[in-house]
Amino acid sequence: MKKRKGSAKIWALYCLAAGCLSGARYEALTLDPQNPHYVKFRGKTIVLVTSGEHYGAVVNLDFDYSMYLEELQRNHLNLTRVFSGSYREIDKAHDPVKGGYTIDRNTLAPKPERFVSPWKSTVQADGTVKFDLHRWNRRYFARLHDFMRQAGQRGVVVELSLFCLMYDQSLWEVSPLNAHNNGNQTEDVPNTEVYNLQHPRLQEAEDNLVRKLVGETRGFDNLYFEVVNEPYWHSVTPQWQRHISDEIKKAEAGSGMKHLISQNYANFSGRVKDADPNVSLFNFHYSRPPDSVAMNYELKRAIGLNETGFDGPADAAYRIQGWDFLTAGGALYNNLDYSFAAGFERGTFEYPAYTPGGGGQTLRRQLGYLVDFFNSYHLAAMSPMADVIAGGDLGGASVRVLGEAGKQYAIYIHQGRVAQDKKPQYVVDARPHTARLLLRVPQGSYRYTWVDPKSGKTMGEGVLTRGGETQELPSPEYREDIALRIWSD
Repeated sequence: MKKRKGSAKIWALYCLAAGCLSGARYEALTLDPQNPHYVKFRGKTIVLVTSGEHYGAVVNLDFDYSMYLEELQRNHLNLTRVFSGSYREIDKAHDPVKGGYTIDRNTLAPKPERFVSPWKSTVQADGTVKFDLHRWNRRYFARLHDFMRQAGQRGVVVELSLFCLMYDQSLWEVSPLNAHNNGNQTEDVPNTEVYNLQHPRLQEAEDNLVRKLVGETRGFDNLYFEVVNEPYWHSVTPQWQRHISDEIKKAEAGSGMKHLISQNYANFSGRVKDADPNVSLFNFHYSRPPDSVAMNYELKRAIGLNETGFDGPADAAYRIQGWDFLTAGGALYNNLDYSFAAGFERGTFEYPAYTPGGGGQTLRRQLGYLVDFFNSYHLAAMSPMADVIAGGDLGGASVRVLGEAGKQYAIYIHQGRVAQDKKPQYVVDARPHTARLLLRVPQGSYRYTWVDPKSGKTMGEGVLTRGGETQELPSPEYREDIALRIWSD
């Protein structure tokens, strides 16, 4: 008993020093025990939604994350995604020889001297930087702690992505884990052999990083870990991913909080095979239409769309993808928001023509309406209910229904679709439209409101009194998309 009291005291002191939110106040983010397709955060079942910067908020010293997090909170957005520092990108403006991504002001491509990693580094006589994988960088962890603390104060959940696929050799050449960039005799391997369990010293460095990050964040309730970003492109083995999730679980054994683990499973949609029992959230990229949700619903775990973009600058493409994914039964939505950059942390940067996506203040405000709409429901009782729509004239639109039979329904109608072999790939018909729905709901009396996803305003309202029968409900005229809320009177 005495030992337990001492451990509790140490735990409380750790939380105080880290500036975190103690487990005495909150439980960690978890799957909802009543409906594990959703997460539960600070006592409420919610959806997680954001329009987030390109993952460099912690590793880029030029990025003022306080203003960024304030901007998310101001728009009722409750999620952000950050990379750990084991991977960074190259800005063409900083290194035109090696090249990089055509993302102007890419937050994940800081100036070399402004990159902060988990490991200590020294500048060599020839000007190169060497990392010491056996020594931790206090400046990095102070920044990570503060980022987590400030996000928690604003009700923002952090997805901490531990690793990222080394897409090509040029990106691997700037990673601290590369043998040429550290003095720790890690194996000299190509970018295609970084995550395969075949190189003991490299694997030891990766495992040490996992354990360190788990230990440094153990007191925060607003956190879940992602094993690796986009492993499906090449060379990341399933065995390595399972090994990392096991390392997370072992590192958290006996701690006050157990955090969710997510796996980034596929681009577009696919059926999860041989699901890792450590994983509670399966994330997809560019899952539009959101077939990944229905394909994996029987797993009884949360399904997320934690990256989309590359569909041009128009807000409608990303707003519609968010509404569509959540109404399909998804738990999480994030689009890349290229209006965030160092010096533009409130999201006011305007894009050059080559920036591969959208974002901005208008879109974030619209996604805030999405958060408010869904989080006003009793989500734990809801599930996809396509049979509520018995027919009608949809005017070429797509329609989805999420509901609880006889009590509450969320219906979403939109004019977006994937255009194959075109850029942008996702296009939206902005002409005026109406829909005439044939609804089938149980006997009872219901109220309904039509909602404009662009403004959050009511477009019409009324009463349904013939529950139990198929009945027609016409929509107001709308452009691009419209939502319908129905609840028992």
